[in-house]
Amino acid sequence: MKKILLFLSLFYLCTSLSAQDIQYSQYYANPIYLNPAFTGSTSMSRVGVNFRNQWPALDQSFVAYTAYFDHFEERINSGFGLIFHGAQESFTQTNVNEIGLVYSYRLKISESSYIQAGFQGSFVARDAFFDRVILGTQLNIDTGLINGSPGEAFEGDSRIRSADAHAGLLYYGKKSWFGFSAAHLLSPEISYLADNTNQLPVKYSIHGGHRFDLAPGDINEYFNNTNQKRSVAVGFNYKQQGQFSQLDLGAEFFFEPLVLGFWYRGLPTKYELPNNESLIFLLGVNLPSGLELGYSFDYAISKLGFLSSGGAHELSVRYIFSSKDPRKRYYPELPSFRY
Repeated sequence: MKKILLFLSLFYLCTSLSAQDIQYSQYYANPIYLNPAFTGSTSMSRVGVNFRNQWPALDQSFVAYTAYFDHFEERINSGFGLIFHGAQESFTQTNVNEIGLVYSYRLKISESSYIQAGFQGSFVARDAFFDRVILGTQLNIDTGLINGSPGEAFEGDSRIRSADAHAGLLYYGKKSWFGFSAAHLLSPEISYLADNTNQLPVKYSIHGGHRFDLAPGDINEYFNNTNQKRSVAVGFNYKQQGQFSQLDLGAEFFFEPLVLGFWYRGLPTKYELPNNESLIFLLGVNLPSGLELGYSFDYAISKLGFLSSGGAHELSVRYIFSSKDPRKRYYPELPSFRY
């Protein structure tokens, strides 16, 4: 009986997750996924990949990954990008893959502040392998027996193809930044059932922060010393999608070339759906070559618990095709989190 109840609880959890987007912890290392307005924000060319393994201690896996490329064309103040995002849930046997083209435009509003607007058009493929899944309607809670075989009770389409759109705005100056994005503007269909209509709700995100410069130091390179950049940034990211909402609060310390980060993810409420979720720890390395590596770990503080879930692991790798000539950097460096 306990196994049946656990199964039903996880089934409800998984179906809830399928109705909302994956939350990445290193959201600034996944900039286009966070906000299309970040396309071209380095003023150069950039390529990156992200991988997230959520709740690895469970028997079932929740895996997400992103790959992207963007480029800024200074002559027309525009950024162009391509992004691929995928997610797999082994418990519900579902895959979601999205490929999108992104465009952004940068407007200078003062000597050191800018506004960037971005738009993304996407093609989304949702696939479910229900021939391997036992549905909740097949479970007999009184006897603990399963009626029929996997997939037998399913009636519907196991493949959904749809278009989608995302948009966003970003303001940034020398020390501060603020952004707003809206994802799934076309509210694509996500229900596999023949007699049900369920559209993905729009996801709203508000994010921003401020960077404080610290006294610089020296990096000993055997024969000479180079100036070491040091700073601390504080920021937030609030997300709302349907009945779900979440808030990330944190700080990021940059001691060139190391980046140390700490976040709290949660929005404690008195409602029936507590989302006091996790504490996030990050270690990143920004190399002079333009290669940036990041690893973060989510320590679960929700009722799911750390021992039963295993938290979450996330990796990010980026490469910025930067020019060694500082005169070719047309715009100031974005003050936002690096990860």
